[in-house]
Amino acid sequence: MPSKIFSSAVVGIDAQIIEIETDVSHGLNRFDIVGLPDKAVEESKERVSAAIKSSGFLSPRHQAQRVLINLAPADLKKEGSLYDLPIALGYLLASKQIKTSTDGRIFCGELSLDGSLRPIKGVLPLALAAKEKGWREIILPKENAAEAALILLKSKKNKDDNAEEKQETKIIGLNSLKEIVDYLEGRLKVEPFRAEISDLLKETGNRIDISWIKGQESSKRALEISAAGAHNLIMQGPPGSGKSLLAKSLPSILPPLSFEEALEVTKIYSIAGLLPEKNPLISQRPFRSPHHTTSETALIGGGNPPKPGEITLAHRGILFLDEFPEFHRDVLESLRQPIEDGEVTILRAGYRLTFPTKFTLIAAANPCPCGHLGDPNIPCSCTASQIASYRRKLSGPLMDRIDISINVPSVKFEKLISENANEASAETKKIREKIKKAREIQKERFSFKDNPNKARQTFTNSEMAIPQIKKHCQVDLKSQTILKRFVDSGQLSARGYHRVLKVARTIADLEESERISYEHLTEALMYRIREE
Repeated sequence: MPSKIFSSAVVGIDAQIIEIETDVSHGLNRFDIVGLPDKAVEESKERVSAAIKSSGFLSPRHQAQRVLINLAPADLKKEGSLYDLPIALGYLLASKQIKTSTDGRIFCGELSLDGSLRPIKGVLPLALAAKEKGWREIILPKENAAEAALILLKSKKNKDDNAEEKQETKIIGLNSLKEIVDYLEGRLKVEPFRAEISDLLKETGNRIDISWIKGQESSKRALEISAAGAHNLIMQGPPGSGKSLLAKSLPSILPPLSFEEALEVTKIYSIAGLLPEKNPLISQRPFRSPHHTTSETALIGGGNPPKPGEITLAHRGILFLDEFPEFHRDVLESLRQPIEDGEVTILRAGYRLTFPTKFTLIAAANPCPCGHLGDPNIPCSCTASQIASYRRKLSGPLMDRIDISINVPSVKFEKLISENANEASAETKKIREKIKKAREIQKERFSFKDNPNKARQTFTNSEMAIPQIKKHCQVDLKSQTILKRFVDSGQLSARGYHRVLKVARTIADLEESERISYEHLTEALMYRIREE
């Protein structure tokens, strides 16, 4: 009778439970795997056979028998080396070399030829899927145990929210196939792995602090608003004015990820294989800065097997695009839908995957090819046609999705030497506190109390949908009049109208104001209405 053992498969940033059936029968030596396996799964036959032999068991390659492995459901593509361990255990059970129960247990892990376990990618979504389905144990490589144990922290955090808390899923991390067999048959006692949230939520120092930047007070104010509400921003100015430095200083004033956000980001980095070895939980907001030669696939995601792109790796953080107009136009245009929807769907032959893309876009651009258009000190050497061609790279629909547009002028010498370090450091601390308070206001505004489905999708003002804008962004008659004037004159599109209200809401939050005032709105309009 076939043995049955369970594992999991990553689908996008989530996971699905996989059933692995193994049938061993007499006949010519043959080892087949069916159920849409990829190349890595096909190659597992050789790794599994060698690992079984090295662990002291009879290998399927050296016996007159036919081995058939079925990975169900058969219509879901199985990718990666995580099926090595469950395939090996399934064979040992089907060939009656071990006798044990695997009920309520999920197995995953790559096997070395000597039978030792190697770490795998995508453990957090696998563990979350097992937890949600009520599995009692997850058995996996020891190197992945800390990452899998994050689900226990989630369980503790949400304990008060659930009337009936399910039995806690145990995380069992082991080093080899032999150890796992000994554990299953009761010869080895193993303590379940646990993690402390205080050990994981650590702040790391930022390489660039906003206090290092002299002058540029108006630019810093725009960055403050962008950071507080996660609003997209573009900076234009001559070379050397500090655009890149301003963008790279943004992490110094951003609040750390909440635990809920940290789990989202960690799932993405787990799937991409980019988790730091010493800290399985990413608690700092991502900062991604791809080069302007980046391809559309690298930026948006895709490939075979499909991987998250830079916009997904920047989820809940910053996507900084320096030399914005130098990116290929098709690459820039591909950003439009992910910016608007907060997710990107990858369609390829055989699969459809959705990745989250709730990032803050920070772009930097020169005003013209030479960079000196409007510079009072250096004359521009570009022709009118060159300037027009340069600006055409940034389409109207793309620019319409950017909430804040600022000019970054060159800094005068007096400004460079004017401020002392103590004053600047105090200013940075003050900005961080204001942003932290504004984010707390938004967290309360979009809390579960405001969402009867208990499935919060909104964390910041920039993510508000139209019904939320109508509820939280009401303005007085004077403000409505000026908005009407800009909309009727064509200077403000319907999308632009809603984005101005979102920015105004953030400015009000920074001042801890319950209502949006006329001054809040006019400042938001100042960042929106661009003079050509």
